[in-house]
Amino acid sequence: MPVLGPHQYGKAETRVVRVTREGATHHVRDLNVSVSLTGHMDEAHLSGSNKAVLPTDTVKNTVFAFAREHGIDSPEHFGIRLARHFVGSQPTVTGARVSLEEYAWDRVPTPGEDAHSFVRDGRQVRTARVTFDDGAPRVLAGLTGLTVMNTTDSEFWGYLKDRYTTLQETRDRILATEVNALWRHSWAQDEEPDWDGSHAAVTGHLLDAFAGSYSYSLQQTLYQMGARVIEHRPEIDEIRLSLPNKHHFAVDLTPFSMTNEGPDGAVYLAADRPYGLIEATVLREGARAAIPAELTGR
Repeated sequence: MPVLGPHQYGKAETRVVRVTREGATHHVRDLNVSVSLTGHMDEAHLSGSNKAVLPTDTVKNTVFAFAREHGIDSPEHFGIRLARHFVGSQPTVTGARVSLEEYAWDRVPTPGEDAHSFVRDGRQVRTARVTFDDGAPRVLAGLTGLTVMNTTDSEFWGYLKDRYTTLQETRDRILATEVNALWRHSWAQDEEPDWDGSHAAVTGHLLDAFAGSYSYSLQQTLYQMGARVIEHRPEIDEIRLSLPNKHHFAVDLTPFSMTNEGPDGAVYLAADRPYGLIEATVLREGARAAIPAELTGR
């Protein structure tokens, strides 16, 4: 006999752009918001009754209305507001999950006092995931698509080999990856962190660790990146990183009677697939892992 298992519904990918005007100076927050609701809604599946269902169109409208009424000071705080509202305003809704992506816009310097011109920053996408189902919001901050590269100070050798191994050991290689990360804050519910300041600082530490670490493997580099965040940001208890290895292979130029090495540089093929995928969590001592592995998988 079939029975209904876990279920949820909501409105995915509501794009909301909030422009705040301070005279001639404007500010932009550009979000993609997905909301998923859970609760006492079995009959919507079992009998077709919609008595317990808040329309997804209402969910979309709420995102726009909250952006206008409350503004968007950070993706994390905006997600907390929305999650609290959906759980607190509807008796049939017992849980809410709000996933947010923020697309950054950099200001274009212009003559005069006007400050309303922007250029999209395509370097990375900021993320936040808010879950509210037991009276207290749980927040994961993060980022995706931060592509970085070291053109030296990376080796890879001493690994296991079998009869299928063709990869040659190297003492000097390009190390490139795309940083996808989520991190968990430790915070009192009555005093939210400085979400923007913390996010900028964590991003800076990830970049500093990548650039400043001599690498014997991408695994080692991942740990150095996560460890630096934990060591320098006391508000972070856990960070999970997913790093695809963006392979760069030296091109064989011997058919053209050319070498591809030397102090003046070399030529590489950037291969997009298949790729190695390195994933791990770095924790503060005594903390427990709470970020599901699949949240940062590709």
